[in-house]
Amino acid sequence: MKSIVVTGAAGFIGSCLVSRLNKAGYTDIIVVDDFSKTEKDGNLEGKTIKMKIGRKDFIAWLADFGEEVDFIYHIGARTDTTEFDVSIFNELNLNYSKDLWNLCVKFNIPLVYASSAATYGLGEFGYKDDHDVVEKLKPLNPYGDSKNDFDKWVLKQTEFPPFWAGLKFFNVYGPNEFHKGRMASVIFHAFNQITKTGGMKLFRSHNPDYKNGEQLRDFVYVKDVVEVCRYLMESSPESGIYNLGSGKARTFLDLTKNTFRAMGEEENISFVDTPEDIRDKYQYFTEADMSKLINSGYDIPFHTLEEGVEDYVKNYLMTETYY
Repeated sequence: MKSIVVTGAAGFIGSCLVSRLNKAGYTDIIVVDDFSKTEKDGNLEGKTIKMKIGRKDFIAWLADFGEEVDFIYHIGARTDTTEFDVSIFNELNLNYSKDLWNLCVKFNIPLVYASSAATYGLGEFGYKDDHDVVEKLKPLNPYGDSKNDFDKWVLKQTEFPPFWAGLKFFNVYGPNEFHKGRMASVIFHAFNQITKTGGMKLFRSHNPDYKNGEQLRDFVYVKDVVEVCRYLMESSPESGIYNLGSGKARTFLDLTKNTFRAMGEEENISFVDTPEDIRDKYQYFTEADMSKLINSGYDIPFHTLEEGVEDYVKNYLMTETYY
């Protein structure tokens, strides 16, 4: 049996993917990450893996041992949307991904990689995962640029892995994000704020078209995300860039009210100004058009926001449990 590689495996989505693969019977998993960051250690505890490889050593390892790999999930990336040093993103998100792609072509290894809904910017071109819109998109930060730059590069290639998919993750939430700090989901922050203070502060709307707390995002439960990842490996539908959201925009008020409900606490929501450093780049609406994935044959229903929040809060946050 050859191995499955998961990069970013100690992170949020990567570690949940390892768990889902284990549940499906896959145990020859090579995990790749920067393992010097011990705050992520809990994410891989209890999981069955074959080998750990440091992020900096992986490309050289793959060049030597590519024949031993069956499939690669490239989930690892610098994901800090408040980082503005473009050189960091060029190195970790763009050039690293190109090297990986080229080795997948050389060794005939199928590849699923993480793109992002951040590529859509303010949504002026909609949220449809058509390849012909990728060149037009205007992300709002260097992180989004790096993801879109790789998507653009991929679509210009003349040689491809036997199967490939770029996944535009929308607002993913769920277990194993304890280490993410400011970048963790609003549900994670709501749970902690409610636990500490009994209330939750949401960003005030600075857009006359939206009332406070009624900013809309496509929140998608991480268990759905990793289910789609498994499907892509096992079914190999048509290669391409795919949206990965719930397909249903919901308000931050909905999300917060559901968090209070799952915790068994009384609602106490107030509003604060959106920080100035993100105010002009703030998305008021995102919603994934999921028709391409559905039309490819994916038929497993997604969690509703109510179901996802309840599972996350009751079974992971309140019990401090990893997935």
